[in-house]
Amino acid sequence: MKMRTGFAELTPEKLRWTCCPDLIPVASTNEARACEEIIGQERALRAIQTGLDIKSLGYNVFITGMVGTGRTTTVKQFLERLEKGDRTPDDILYVNNFKYPDEPVLIMLPSGQGKLFAEAMARLIDLLRTNIPNLLKSPYYAEKRDAIVESQQKKQRDILQRFEEEAAEQGFSVIQVQMGMFTRPDLIPVIEGQPLPFAKIEGLVKEKKISKETLETLRTKYEELTAKLEDIFEKLKEIDEETRTLLRGWDEESITPVIKGGIDEVRARFAFPKIGAYLDDVEKALVKTIDLFKNQKKEDKERVEHLLEYRVNLLVDNSDQRGAPVVMETNPSYVNLFGSIEVSYSRAGMGQTDFTMIKAGSFLKANGGYLVINALDALVEPGVWATLKRTLRNQIFEIQNYLQMYLFSSARLKPESIKSDVKVVMIGDASIYNLLYFMDEDFKKIFKIKAEFDSEMDKGEKAVGDYVRFIKKICDEDALMPLDKDGIAALIEYATRIAGRQRKISTRFHVIADVIRESSYWAGKDKKSAVGRDDVEKAIRERFERVSLIEDKIQEMIEEGTILIDTEGAVVGQVNGLSVYDMGQFMFGKPTRITARTAMGRAGVINIEREADMSGPTHNKGVLILGGYLRGKYASKRPFSLAASLAFEQSYGGVDGDSASSTEVYAILSSLSGLALRQDLAVTGSLNQKGEIQPIGGVNEKIEGFFGVCRAKGLTGTQGVLIPHQNAQNLMLRADVVAAVREGKFHVYPVRTIDEGIEILTGVEAGLAREDGSYEEGTVHGLVDRELQRLASGWKSFSGGNDKDEGQAGGPQ
Repeated sequence: MKMRTGFAELTPEKLRWTCCPDLIPVASTNEARACEEIIGQERALRAIQTGLDIKSLGYNVFITGMVGTGRTTTVKQFLERLEKGDRTPDDILYVNNFKYPDEPVLIMLPSGQGKLFAEAMARLIDLLRTNIPNLLKSPYYAEKRDAIVESQQKKQRDILQRFEEEAAEQGFSVIQVQMGMFTRPDLIPVIEGQPLPFAKIEGLVKEKKISKETLETLRTKYEELTAKLEDIFEKLKEIDEETRTLLRGWDEESITPVIKGGIDEVRARFAFPKIGAYLDDVEKALVKTIDLFKNQKKEDKERVEHLLEYRVNLLVDNSDQRGAPVVMETNPSYVNLFGSIEVSYSRAGMGQTDFTMIKAGSFLKANGGYLVINALDALVEPGVWATLKRTLRNQIFEIQNYLQMYLFSSARLKPESIKSDVKVVMIGDASIYNLLYFMDEDFKKIFKIKAEFDSEMDKGEKAVGDYVRFIKKICDEDALMPLDKDGIAALIEYATRIAGRQRKISTRFHVIADVIRESSYWAGKDKKSAVGRDDVEKAIRERFERVSLIEDKIQEMIEEGTILIDTEGAVVGQVNGLSVYDMGQFMFGKPTRITARTAMGRAGVINIEREADMSGPTHNKGVLILGGYLRGKYASKRPFSLAASLAFEQSYGGVDGDSASSTEVYAILSSLSGLALRQDLAVTGSLNQKGEIQPIGGVNEKIEGFFGVCRAKGLTGTQGVLIPHQNAQNLMLRADVVAAVREGKFHVYPVRTIDEGIEILTGVEAGLAREDGSYEEGTVHGLVDRELQRLASGWKSFSGGNDKDEGQAGGPQ
């Protein structure tokens, strides 16, 4: 047996990056200047600037990145500091359309003019509401009106008088006859100075006091005079209509100057074409509704009191705005974003609305500027995404009644559309961006700029200085204790661990800010005047202990022996793998036992997790790669006859990821060679088909997880882990792990190939291949090759040469 010793391991200095105090330019954050600029997002800021500067259609911005990288805060600060230009967006108003009341008219006025115009129209209406009734009560108006009425009545009296004289000459008198609630004029014959109805005259004829010819003559005259009376009635009606026309003319003649004077004053102040046309319509409408100011009916009084049709609906008032507006809509519901047309309901349940009930949303308030919304919030709100797309695509905004989209509503308005000029900045994660980009054809046309926020930045003097100023900013904003130099160093070291690489530092500032706040809290509990390293480390430790119940329970089961993990000795076909549990708020690592059993057959490598539907696609891929490695290593010149089963023992929740593929190879090689694997070591690392070890994630958590188990069972001085050599740059281990390595109680071995790993686990040389494909005797590969030859010969003799492929995963293809 060719033994192998003296394996290279990582020194304590490589297990953790330590912040040198000389990198920190201040003794305390009290000496630092608070950070005002945006840190570590130069690429994203350039993309945002490009999107905002290009005014062409579709250059809206979609921002992606991890939550906590400061996307929303950064965008807000960036837009507020942006050079917004001298031009402030126009005010947006709606006024009544007197011709088509259900289609309100849009008026755009320079910033501040909308408010003045609305006030001017309100004063005009108040003026008319006061001056017109006063004019109607004035002697000037009343005398002329009375003169018109008297003149027309005199005409009527003269006509009636002439008719009465003619009737008297014919022997008739005009009388008034009661007919229900009304009276009407009629004619009655006069005999010897006495008016007698025809009934009495007929009696006198029977008594022969009056001749029958006289009665017939009277009847004939009555019919002639009655016909004339009807003609007179028509003339009187014509005179009444003429009177009304004269009175209306007098009203217009006397009141129009009042209306015209007020409107001309408004027209002179606001010399805009659309306002001029609107005021023309107002003047015509007021002249037609003069009677409202005279009538004393309750409904007319109420209408005069409000005169809503002459009011101005100032939708967006930019009088206090300077430059382009920046609107952050945190609740992008349809109504909040796009406004609404409100509806009032009568007692009968009928909906009523008008132009004064149009309400603006955030989109209109941001017109001419910038609107920032969250992508997920906008997508889940009914109707929001479709309306946003349509508006950005067509550059036309139409306010709609939200109820009309989903419910029946009898009240309908179609306000004049508005030309939109809004830069939309949408914030979401990469999955939402990709979903929209590939599934929605319009998305890529209206969001042409993608700005990606990084979760890390290069570490250097500038980055450290920026971090110090960021800490100062949080301390000032939340009135926290200052951090001393050691406290700052501890915080930067934690930010490096979050970043996952020693040469990087995290930009997940919300996490860092929380650690600062909690460190100040613990320092305050200890009556300290400044936050030191101990306080920062305690805050970090407490943050994890609050949510580490599951980790503690798993650790208890390992210590009790419920979960089987060996940390001493050596076993054939058994190895300690390392798994990471991602709980959302934190991750932790724990060892898991992986076993392999090999036998005669053609099934290849059987993934028990896959057969039980407990294996994810990445893990399945890793097992298939493992099979490729074995075939390439041992079956290049002879058939491959093997049935090997792999299992994650006591795994009940499913397995995914390929970080255990190298571990599984070690277990198979051990089972084939008969060489025992050290149980005081744990292994992680993915594998390619050439036998090279590839980097994995969660390396710190995995090492610390196995260290915790070894420490609980007792450190022997030989325990340690095998990690991919590329992951050395990712190491930011806890101080207690580093201390154990420094004392020689724990070891971290960087591994490049399967050969290096198997030598460490078995203490036997891996062995090199000869020209004929065989391996040196007494090496791991030599023992494996010999066993595979034995299995192949046994299978051939047993099957009588019938090599039937059993078709299992990892078998010969």
